[in-house]
Amino acid sequence: MTKIQIRRERPDDEPATRLVHAAAFGRAGEGEPAECGLVDALRLSDGWLPRLSIVAEIDGVVVGHNMCSRGHVAVAGGVPVACVGLGPIGVLPEHQSSGVGSALMWAMVGAADALDEPLIALLGAPDYYRRFGFVASTEVGIDAPDPAWGPFFQVLPLTASDSSIVGRFAYAAPFDDLG
Repeated sequence: MTKIQIRRERPDDEPATRLVHAAAFGRAGEGEPAECGLVDALRLSDGWLPRLSIVAEIDGVVVGHNMCSRGHVAVAGGVPVACVGLGPIGVLPEHQSSGVGSALMWAMVGAADALDEPLIALLGAPDYYRRFGFVASTEVGIDAPDPAWGPFFQVLPLTASDSSIVGRFAYAAPFDDLG
């Protein structure tokens, strides 16, 4: 069995995490995928949460990266509630389906919960993220930034969550530039 080490990202990991996202999301002949620029922009934004940027290593080599950035739920008639948006999460293709992505997800859930974040939101495949406890956002009263996302926009309420957190979710500003 391969030993996967999960840890916080360090500044010297940035080139390796770029390679992870380029390999995970890239398509031949299309240039660098948007996820690489998104990670760069998030690191420069006020949504950057370095304690929620983690890597997976195997034999000292970064093979996966996952990050959360500051998001908010616009609660009707109140102050927006700070929470986190997950993504991107990337794993080198040769390590996909080997447990690296799951290890990154479980580590992120634990880290966000330990930091008293009320919920994690993400856009992704329901069949995959359900195993971590994510549900369609509408089940808990959270509206997607784009209603067309439907069941692909999901949330995971954490220990600090409560039923008053309902409204529209907004990702950190760099997500708005994805188009």
